[in-house]
Amino acid sequence: MLKRTKIVATMGPACSDIEVLKKVIKAGVNVVRLNFSHGTAESHSNQLENVRKCRQEFDAQLGVMADLQGPKIRIGSFKNEKVLLKEGQKFTLDTSLDEEAGDETQVRVNYQSLTTDLKPNDSLLLADGLIEMKVLSIKGSCVNCKVVIGGELSNRKGINRRGGGLSANALTEKDEKDLIHAVEMGVDYIALSFVSSAEDIRYARKLIDKAGGNCSLIAKIERSEAVDKIDEIIKESDGVMVARGDLALEIGEAEVPAAQKHIINRARALDRPVITATQMMESMIHQSMPTRAEVSDVANAVLDTTDAVMLSAETATGNHPVETVKAMARACLGAEKSPMVQTSGHRVECEFERVDEAIAMATMYTANHIPIKAILCLTETGSTPLWMSRIRSKIPIFALSRHGETLRKSSLYRGVYPIEFDVTKLDRAEVNTAAVACLQKFGYIQEGDWVILTKGDYVGVQGGTNTMKIIEVGRTGY
Repeated sequence: MLKRTKIVATMGPACSDIEVLKKVIKAGVNVVRLNFSHGTAESHSNQLENVRKCRQEFDAQLGVMADLQGPKIRIGSFKNEKVLLKEGQKFTLDTSLDEEAGDETQVRVNYQSLTTDLKPNDSLLLADGLIEMKVLSIKGSCVNCKVVIGGELSNRKGINRRGGGLSANALTEKDEKDLIHAVEMGVDYIALSFVSSAEDIRYARKLIDKAGGNCSLIAKIERSEAVDKIDEIIKESDGVMVARGDLALEIGEAEVPAAQKHIINRARALDRPVITATQMMESMIHQSMPTRAEVSDVANAVLDTTDAVMLSAETATGNHPVETVKAMARACLGAEKSPMVQTSGHRVECEFERVDEAIAMATMYTANHIPIKAILCLTETGSTPLWMSRIRSKIPIFALSRHGETLRKSSLYRGVYPIEFDVTKLDRAEVNTAAVACLQKFGYIQEGDWVILTKGDYVGVQGGTNTMKIIEVGRTGY
C-alpha cells in the first residue's frame, strides 16, 4: 500500500551518518528539511551531499527544503546562564542592556522595536510559553513587567506577544544570506518563517530571482496576522506550512486545531500543497514508541487532507529517528484507510479557464467512479499532478517527467509519486505504451488493470495537457 501523505524529516546530528540517513529515507521520508536556525553553511552542504548520494543509490526523487530562521526575537544571556522567576515578581526586558548582563531582575532583548510594539497590559510569552509576563510600563529602552507564570529562564530563549503584532520583518540579514546559499545549493523549496503578508513572499521571490534560482516558496504560518490574511499569502506562495509552535503562542493553543483545519482547507482550495508541523512525534525524541495522542495528532492531520506531516527534533537530534519515521508512516497509512479521505466533491461546480486543469479534474472524477488502479500523468512543470492531488482519492497519481526539479517538487504533493520518464526520447506513437511499461516495471500495475493516462499533443510543451485516455493494461494499441 502506497502512503499518500508525505513525510518531511529534518536533518541534524541524529542522521548525519549516511547509513542512518539511508534507513530514515527507506522508512518513508519524501522531503528532507535543512533547518537554517542551526548549523553552518558547510554542515548544510554536507547534509545535502548525503541526500544526493541516497537519491542516486535508491533512484528516489527526494525533495529538499531549506527552512530559514526568520526574525526570532530572543533574550540575551544571564551571568549564571539561567534564573528562577517567581510569580508576582518584577522583571525588566531592556533593549540596551549588555548581552551578557542578565540577572534575576533584568535581561537584554535583541529586538530594538520591542518598546514601540508593546503597550501596558500586553502579555508576553517566553521560552515557548512556559513563562508569561504582563507589561506594566514602558520607559526608554525598558519594558517593565510582572511575572504571571514563573519558572526557569535560561539564555537566548524566544519571546512572543500573545495575539501577535510584533513588527519584525520576515527576512533578516542572516536570512537573506542563507537564502542565497540555499539557491546556490540547489534546494527545491525555501520555507520563509514568520510571514505576515503577501509582500514578504514577493520580496523573497525577488531575492531568489536575483540569485538566479527557481526555488518554490513555502510560507510558514506562525503569526496571528498571517491567519487573518491567509488567502492572499497562499496565493502568493507555492505552498504553506502550519507551524503550530509559534502560532500557538500568538493565538493560543486552544485555537490551533481549528486554525490548522482552516489553513489546510484554504491551501487545498487554492491549489497549493500544505505541511502540518511541530511536535507531531515529540515524545519519540527520547522514547522508542509514540503516545496514542501523537498517533491521533498525525492521523487527524491526514484526515484534514494535509499534503505532508513534518518531523523536527525527532529526526534531527532524537534518539530514534528511524523508528519515528516508521511510526509516522504507520499512522498515515492507518488514517488513509478512512473513506472520508478517499472521496471528494471538490470543485464539482467550477468552470475552468485552463484545458489542462479541466483534464486534471475530469481525470480524478473518472478515477473515483470506475475501478482505476493508477493515474499516469505525463508532466513538464508538475501543475497537472498538483491539481489532481487536491482531489481526495485512494488512486495513486504517478507524475512522469524528464525534469528532476519537477519530480523533486512533486514529492511533496499528497498522493503523487514522481518517476523519471523522458517523453522526448520516444516516437509519438510509443509514448503510451512506454509509460504503461514503466509502471509495470516497478510493479505498480499488471495486465488486466485499468489506468488513466494524461498528456499533451505536443511533446515537451508546458501547459499542454489536453488528453485523458482510459487504458486496459496488456491490450495492444494504447
